[in-house]
Amino acid sequence: MAALPRAAPFPGPSPAAAAGLLALLSVAVALGADHGGGSRFPWDAVRLPQDVIPLHYHLLIHPNLTTLTFAGTAAIEVTVTRQTSAVVLHSKRLHITRAAVEAGSARSAQEVQVLEHRPLEQVALLTAQPLRAGHNYTLTIQYLANLSESFHGFYKSTYRTQEGELRTLVATQFEPTAARMAFPCFDEPAFKARFSITIRREPKHLALSNMPIVKSVNLTPWLVEDHFATTVKMSTYLVAFIVSDFKSISKITSHGVKISVYTVPDKINQAGYALDAAVKLLDFYEDYFSIPYPLPKQDLAAIPDFQSGAMENWGLTTYRESALLYDPKKSSASSKLWITMVIAHELAHQWFGNLVTMEWWNDLWLNEGFAKFMEFLSVSITHPELRVEDSFLSRCFDAMEVDALNSSHPVSTPVEDPAQILEMFDNVSYEKGSCILNMLRDYLTADVFKAGLVQYLQKYSYQNAKNEDLWNSMANICPTVGTDKNELQADGFCRRSQQSSSNAHWTQGQTLDVRAMMDTWTLQKGFPLVTVTVRGKNVHLQQERYVKGVDSPSSTGYLWHIPLTYVTSKSDTVQRFLMTTKADVIILPEEVEWIKFNVDMNGYYIVHYEDDGWDRLINLVKQNHTVISSNDRASLINNVFQLVRIKRLSISKAFDLTLYLKHERQIMPVLQGMHELIPIYRLMERRDMDGTEKQLQEYIVNLFKDLIEKQSWSDEGSVSERLLRHSLLLFACVHRYQPCVDKAKGYFTEWQKSNGTLSLPADVKTAVYVVGAQTSEGWDFLLSKYRLPSFNVERNNIELALSLSRSKDKLQWLMDQGLHGDIIRTQDLPSITIHVARNPSGHHLAWKFLKENWEKLVEKFELGSNSLAGIVTGVTSRYSTRSHLAEVKEFFSSLEEKSAQLRCVQQAVETIEDNIQWMDRNFEEVKTWLQNNHL
Repeated sequence: MAALPRAAPFPGPSPAAAAGLLALLSVAVALGADHGGGSRFPWDAVRLPQDVIPLHYHLLIHPNLTTLTFAGTAAIEVTVTRQTSAVVLHSKRLHITRAAVEAGSARSAQEVQVLEHRPLEQVALLTAQPLRAGHNYTLTIQYLANLSESFHGFYKSTYRTQEGELRTLVATQFEPTAARMAFPCFDEPAFKARFSITIRREPKHLALSNMPIVKSVNLTPWLVEDHFATTVKMSTYLVAFIVSDFKSISKITSHGVKISVYTVPDKINQAGYALDAAVKLLDFYEDYFSIPYPLPKQDLAAIPDFQSGAMENWGLTTYRESALLYDPKKSSASSKLWITMVIAHELAHQWFGNLVTMEWWNDLWLNEGFAKFMEFLSVSITHPELRVEDSFLSRCFDAMEVDALNSSHPVSTPVEDPAQILEMFDNVSYEKGSCILNMLRDYLTADVFKAGLVQYLQKYSYQNAKNEDLWNSMANICPTVGTDKNELQADGFCRRSQQSSSNAHWTQGQTLDVRAMMDTWTLQKGFPLVTVTVRGKNVHLQQERYVKGVDSPSSTGYLWHIPLTYVTSKSDTVQRFLMTTKADVIILPEEVEWIKFNVDMNGYYIVHYEDDGWDRLINLVKQNHTVISSNDRASLINNVFQLVRIKRLSISKAFDLTLYLKHERQIMPVLQGMHELIPIYRLMERRDMDGTEKQLQEYIVNLFKDLIEKQSWSDEGSVSERLLRHSLLLFACVHRYQPCVDKAKGYFTEWQKSNGTLSLPADVKTAVYVVGAQTSEGWDFLLSKYRLPSFNVERNNIELALSLSRSKDKLQWLMDQGLHGDIIRTQDLPSITIHVARNPSGHHLAWKFLKENWEKLVEKFELGSNSLAGIVTGVTSRYSTRSHLAEVKEFFSSLEEKSAQLRCVQQAVETIEDNIQWMDRNFEEVKTWLQNNHL
């Protein structure tokens, strides 16, 4: 970490001005003090009162990049809905030096008394005369503050030029609750207003904000004032401004919007790919939503220090460099995919989130689940060669992993304070949100789904919406095609008549009650397990909640409306059935050899087949696995291991299914097989397991050996083939498969001899670096390259390699440097800590590091943030002993209440308990199975 926040007095724009402002401060406070009646804060709730509503903010912001402070003035036009003598709004770490209120008509401002309530991050402006209902007023507040030392609020970021000079810039990150760290405001998403922003800067810098600059005024030879056009009506968390020396490249979309990508000057040659992708994607969204993008420009800025992946500020989206910069010579296929997806995500937000915003953070998923879903929908059309559909499934599996725990939460869940709000930015809001939308689209058909979205966006433009508003928009849609088959019933719902053709949707005369159905997916946590029992032509179905864990509560009271789909040995036409009760029966036209539910895993549920149902499916994939789709095969692999966790199947049965993987060539099932088997190996490796873990490692390597041998060490092939090659070679080298290790060593030696100038294929680099980093000289050489600007697009690959060293000193040094933030940026510390924790030589170090630096980590990344949660769960996820469990529980219960009660702490504890159970129950059986099944 660069430095602890300075407690120095506030040097503002100039010492004289600061002194003047501080003098004013004493006047203002003195004026207020005559107010009588002491100074009890007039409000005691986290949510602001509704009696004063902001209409328009006029902001003047003057950052000083030398003293790392800023001065500001906020003039806020408000309207009053109920008479009041106190205006309560948000302010955090701002030193207010003067505050006044003037009535819309009168030109005389009355000074006000300012009270601050730090725990709630609020200030109150107390007026001598009450503000009258139905009247407008302007609040004027002057203030000073330090630039933030973390990644939120108005914060400083630094970078080195190619010549090694350290330069400073300032940028903002306000979502969810940090706009109040840059200017006093009504910092809740429903208080939408317009913003007129003015920024003062040195002539050598450039200022950016949501809107284009309308005029620049030279105040002095060393100070310029930029005035930006007024924004549309929007939430505070979407305001953004940057002062830097960035360079840019631009293009105009076919709809006439100017798109620019801004980066530090040395990296502008890596901005071309993002610019082209953004142009394509913005055009796609304008057409898909039938709503024009309302601003004249859209800037994409790569910020050297950035905590999350990116942020959707309206008209000025910001990204971490690895999510925007692409070097055609050095970047991997996975990097291209990730960049395209992140841009698609942020641009989708310009409609979902910015134009229509959730009313409160409990419905964050209306922003994030949608943006996550739209990434797929848009990129599959604008960039079909990236084959994004190959990776959609894995995110649903990721969501299920946390959603199966008792500590999960419904997609839409009540939240109040900033830490709880931050905790909403998790796999449930993002990944589960996108998976249930995908399921809904599959259920309603693409056309009806799209029509519902467009109706929702049009109806709530520039407003705020709730969960049910979306479902109501979806329910009243009748597709225009084939109107004879769809009539809008008097109750406003579409009915579809049953067709005998393959696109027959759902059941005869059934009302599509979208809201009733989707409430079961958004208002209760977890997901259903459907148990299938075949009796001749009758297929008996039962649903219950799937829950992992020791004393998991009963799943009674949980019921979902599940859009079931299935194919059978007799028909590959997808059949559909909406299950709305605990148990039901489907009658097939004839008996079948096998039946597979949840076709392509489009539904967010898992399936258990009773009696010999699993044996039939296992035989099917052994004989001819291509009879069912690769997504279906991946879902079988996932489901079978999830069923072992809840004792529905034996581990032997799950391992029997994996045998077929020897013949698998598709990316999804291969990666899913690894994803299930490698963690089991890692659990065993953590405990001295009499050589069984070695046998398991050999089994996994042998399963994929033929496929590994087939890989060329090049960048040839489709994106999916390249992604698969990257994963396979990395897996083979990490698990010390000798032919892979030897080849990688050869490459590394050549590369080292060339002093890093030799161009290695992008998709095999990681494997080469990992092998190279195993020697002390190789590690030091990699680090020396890591520090060079020319290796910036490879930083994440090199970090992974450095984290897999067997030297404890080197691993400790990496984490310490990440905290310090000079050689290794602090933004990368969470992923480095997780890599170190997964390294057998590093798991104790990572846990010790977390315990010793907890306060610093909280200060840097914020309580409740995804970064912090990732560290907590990542460091503890491989523990499987009772002593580890006790240690983790003890440490977190020793912390203050807010830390101890974090959801990620509950997740970590539940996961360890689950691992302990798993090992106790399955270890001996795995050992026996491996002895009987040599590949």
